[in-house]
Amino acid sequence: MTNASLTPLGQPKLAQPLQIGTVQVQSRVLQSPLSGVTDLVFRRLVRRYAPQSMMYTEMVQASSLQHLREVPQIMDVDPEEHPISIQLFDSRPDFLGEAAQIAVDQGSDTIDINMGCPVNKITRKGGGSSLLRQPEVAEALVRAVVQVAGVPVTVKTRLGWSDEEITILEFARRMQDAGAAMLTLHGRTRQQGYTGEAQWQWIRRVKEVLEIPVIANGDIVSVESALRCLDETGADGVMCSRGTLGYPFLVGEIDHFLKTGERLPPASPVQRLDCAKEHLRALGAYKGDRGIYQSRKHLSWYCKGFPGANQLRDQLSRIESVEDGCEILDRAIAQFESNPAKR
Repeated sequence: MTNASLTPLGQPKLAQPLQIGTVQVQSRVLQSPLSGVTDLVFRRLVRRYAPQSMMYTEMVQASSLQHLREVPQIMDVDPEEHPISIQLFDSRPDFLGEAAQIAVDQGSDTIDINMGCPVNKITRKGGGSSLLRQPEVAEALVRAVVQVAGVPVTVKTRLGWSDEEITILEFARRMQDAGAAMLTLHGRTRQQGYTGEAQWQWIRRVKEVLEIPVIANGDIVSVESALRCLDETGADGVMCSRGTLGYPFLVGEIDHFLKTGERLPPASPVQRLDCAKEHLRALGAYKGDRGIYQSRKHLSWYCKGFPGANQLRDQLSRIESVEDGCEILDRAIAQFESNPAKR
């Protein structure tokens, strides 16, 4: 696809700042919160290529903070890491309000409330997408956080519980009325989980009934898909999720195109493997042995779309140390560099 066919849709707003309540963000491409993924190390890699984009921490259960003497590492925010939002979930307004105050003290520019996670262990606790069936509770949560946070409060949610129970239009209005400054909508139901296609048509319908910004989420895996989504939904921006797994360049590639109309070349296998090696080293330094264990999944995600990826993925999924991983990656990089045709 050429740059000519990627014309920025006749929507000048896409190159303009995104206004989230009192917070202005100089990018309309956001990095989604991802459990077990969007820690400080991952966010730094994404931000290198998208310095102005809003990043999100992994979600934090508000009530769990009541039992901890120290703020958990999951809420670790670099003082220079802005714009940043800490995502919270819970079903109790008082706990969520107290957690929001802690998050603001940690440096969070906005507070995001998760009302979309489909995982059973979250929904059983009354959080995540279970709130789509409890709109009164969801509304109370937003009001409680707005009252105490002192920063804009946003909501990330889904279309509804199932295709037979799509309730997002009324739910979205209630979130806006409760004081939410932005809504991010994953175009799937809870029943879909992460399968099937995102139903972007519902995002357009929500955009048509709300005054606050609406961010489209779901199936944003390339510049092309981001532009199609923005065109079909009329959303104020896009949020990248699984498309950044093993490819932290994605948010920056989309942001660059929206601002300039210029298509950046995709990262080469060598660039991706160099990034994987940096990711591994940083996780080891940041989390020790736990970081090495967590790195296995990240390294596997980097191994796709090039010759020998499957074999390399298998080797990296079993590493026991940073040195093991770096040695394997260095060998793979050397093979690419010695064979220009594979780069």
